[in-house]
Amino acid sequence: MNIFISNRSKESIYNQIKNQIKEKIIAGELQEGDALPSMRQLAKDLQISVITTKRAYEELEKEGFIYSIVGKGSYIAEQNMEVMKEKKLTAIEEKILDVIANSKAVGLSLQELKEWVTILYEE
Repeated sequence: MNIFISNRSKESIYNQIKNQIKEKIIAGELQEGDALPSMRQLAKDLQISVITTKRAYEELEKEGFIYSIVGKGSYIAEQNMEVMKEKKLTAIEEKILDVIANSKAVGLSLQELKEWVTILYEE
């Protein structure tokens, strides 16, 4: 599993891990029952503390994205399709807000933005 940690990000390392795993689940890259790397293995791969990976996994478990079996590992939990759709819509909304902010920053009008979206959507 590819997870990238940015030292330049204002986001904590455990949040970067958590959010990237959530994105992979929401996008369908990780499916129900898929095993995650062990906390130790992920920490070794990313060259970070096991405590950091443990915190990311604990947060994912609290949010219902994964479950853990003592001595066996952590796995992707079954996802309610309505909840997944809502999470995907929320992710889209966040990205659209970023696009709007960037568009305003460069002086792009709403009409020009709509034209870009229409062209890209139809491709």
